[in-house]
Amino acid sequence: MSENKIYHIEEIMEMLPHRYPFLLLDRLEVEVPGEKGIGTKNVTMNEEFFQGHFPGNPVMPGVLQVEAMAQTAGAIVIAGREKKENGKNAGVLFMSIDGVKFRKPVKPGDVLKMHVEKIKERRNIFVFKGVNYVDGQPVSEAEFTAMIVE
Repeated sequence: MSENKIYHIEEIMEMLPHRYPFLLLDRLEVEVPGEKGIGTKNVTMNEEFFQGHFPGNPVMPGVLQVEAMAQTAGAIVIAGREKKENGKNAGVLFMSIDGVKFRKPVKPGDVLKMHVEKIKERRNIFVFKGVNYVDGQPVSEAEFTAMIVE
């Protein structure tokens, strides 16, 4: 049985084209390259979105929770590919989002764990199931289709 591969922020930034304030993945643990893994986002009060969502009662927007799942999915797929000689980064483009559920608010100080698994693949189009957790409790989930582009 092989050990899970851990990617830290520097390696994630080599994989994904996202940058602050839209890079929502701090750490990635790939369980099965190209198939399954867990992303981590440390949610802090310094996040720009907390200035307006909501003053006095900060809550991480649900759409950003889904985006964090998509970034995790993209990084998992990229981690499963051999590095291309041209060094181009791949990006993840949403095609559809289904079955989204928000169960609990995500607040500053939370550690968001994005559990993502590929459930279908056809060429460069992938379907993923993702569930976000805080302290072992599900906070949001979605099934989404994304296209990986160079």
